[in-house]
Amino acid sequence: MRILLITDWNRGRGGAEDYITWLRAGLRAAGDEVRLLTSSAGSAATGTAEYVAFGSNRTAAQAFLQIANPFAFATVRRALREFRPDAVVVNMFAHHLSPALLMALRGWAVVLLVTDYKLICPIGSKLLPNGSICEAKAGRVCYQSGCMSRPHWMRDRPRYALIGSAMGNVTRVVTCSEWMRRALAADGIESAVVLLPVPPPSPGYRRAPASRPTFAYCGRLDVEKGVAMLLRALARVREVVPQAALRIIGRGPLRTSLERLAAQLHIADSVTFTGWLDPPQIEQHLAEAWGLVVPSLWAEPLGLVAIQAIVHGVPVIASRSGGLAEVVEEDRSGLLFPNGAEEALTEQMVAIAESRAFPSHTLKTEVIDHALKRHSIEAHIKKLRGLLVG
Repeated sequence: MRILLITDWNRGRGGAEDYITWLRAGLRAAGDEVRLLTSSAGSAATGTAEYVAFGSNRTAAQAFLQIANPFAFATVRRALREFRPDAVVVNMFAHHLSPALLMALRGWAVVLLVTDYKLICPIGSKLLPNGSICEAKAGRVCYQSGCMSRPHWMRDRPRYALIGSAMGNVTRVVTCSEWMRRALAADGIESAVVLLPVPPPSPGYRRAPASRPTFAYCGRLDVEKGVAMLLRALARVREVVPQAALRIIGRGPLRTSLERLAAQLHIADSVTFTGWLDPPQIEQHLAEAWGLVVPSLWAEPLGLVAIQAIVHGVPVIASRSGGLAEVVEEDRSGLLFPNGAEEALTEQMVAIAESRAFPSHTLKTEVIDHALKRHSIEAHIKKLRGLLVG
């Protein structure tokens, strides 16, 4: 089967980019011919994308390109003409490629894989300025609640009108969790859930928990990720367990302010900011961590990083709302706390630091094996290919 993958490729590689990388490799391993189309705004899959449409990270350019990117339309049409795919899988498109690419796909078999809120939320996080989760349908409430300015909201009206119209070109909508299925359904979009995959640990991976209570965070350094709350929680944990430490793996616009906060909380000596790391380096930190913390303020659509930790045998502390509650089994693969609840997060971290929870600092073999089977790339490819040919 010839399959065309289409997605935005952001500058800071995250879970969405990892997924497309794994998907492309898995489809090829299954015998499919696969080509990738993305924009030039990011790394274009580290230069490996076969088709690249012009995109920009400059605000002035995005004001127009996010509504209808003519370069994306033209590049999609060229890819269809040259490659003649049997099916097209579209993931992210709202940031750079725009709904114009869906308009270009009229008449083709198209599966839209929704792994974020951008399709139904202009700011993409469903998170209100006060830190609570938005339950309203997008509309006037977006500027009335302070999520976006009225000019920004007015600029987005034609973009979302185009998205609504272009959805008629989509054959099937697939999403990553039951939480996201319900969120899309509330906006009138019917979808099917297909569990996302993660690769198994590398052959040489071995758990080797550090001698001191050590926590890890892995992800973007953005407001909705809750890293500032995590730092405040660590300061409180150290009042009970002074040797507790944290490693923050990732990059983002908040790094400088987070480093400043760590200094203000007098915990800078116990917090390591590593920047973004390659998978083998991340594995080393996972091998040593007593727990991975996912303190998201927003409701994560899924939480691939939590699944990665679990298949590596690392207990996870995660916020409860969103797809994370479908990933983390309480007291089996981790602990859950209410989104934004700093005191509850602190209590969970103390429980692990004092070895009251997960005293071996490692998950049971049956828990790891269950996650590996449930989120195997082979199972995901089989389910997805069934949708493509169905």
